Amino acid sequence: MSGVFLARLGKLWLACILFFLYAPIAVMAFMSFNASQYYQLPFDFSLKWYEKLAGNQEIVDAATRSVMIALATTVIATILGTAASVALFRYEFRGKRFLQVMLFPPIAIPWLITGTAMLIFFFGVGLGRGTPSVIIGHVALALPYVIVVVSARLATFDATLEEAARSLGADSWTVTREVTLPWISSGVIAGALFAFAVSFDQFVVSYFLSEPGDSTLPVLIYTSIRKGFTPEINAISTIIIVVSMAVMLFAARFSNFGGER
Repeated sequence: MSGVFLARLGKLWLACILFFLYAPIAVMAFMSFNASQYYQLPFDFSLKWYEKLAGNQEIVDAATRSVMIALATTVIATILGTAASVALFRYEFRGKRFLQVMLFPPIAIPWLITGTAMLIFFFGVGLGRGTPSVIIGHVALALPYVIVVVSARLATFDATLEEAARSLGADSWTVTREVTLPWISSGVIAGALFAFAVSFDQFVVSYFLSEPGDSTLPVLIYTSIRKGFTPEINAISTIIIVVSMAVMLFAARFSNFGGER
């Protein structure tokens, strides 16, 4: 009896957590279809905020810029992070443990401090503010996530498979391409998704390093809230959430994140 009670209590607790996480998102998406700018009820279904969004070039440009920066960050961080993870897995060298430990401070340090440090550094080296600085800053933030996720997948890899491939005459690149990468592909995809999310959602570093008039979507949303919030932000946010969830479900379906059953 107590076991059944605990099972039901656990399900109730899980339901409360899911409600807490998704209820605000559902309300925001719901209100993006409300004709009232001030969220007045009763609900009056309308697509006018999506129509206005399509005509708001500032928001469209900011969203496009965020996607392009996030894609560039994802490609660079995934390649560098995967290569670093494989190197840390295969080789023993002096300072390896120190390098692994130093992966975590960029995740733990508040992004406000990181953004300030990056701004000072980029002006110090003459790069200044702009899209290249934003991409470099995002890559620096995303790299630890990629390395940690891919390294976790590599921890389940049997190194004797690589040794067997080498004994059959395969060179290092062939071993990596034909043996290692297929095994860690789910970890690489997960790391890439983390990198994209970190970049696309990044506000502080983008705020510090973006040039005036060249804002990313999070920065534009922040400035829009200060000036006066409109449901157009709800509309673009709903689109982003739907696309993000579709990508995550697709990746989870075809990448075997949970492993073999």
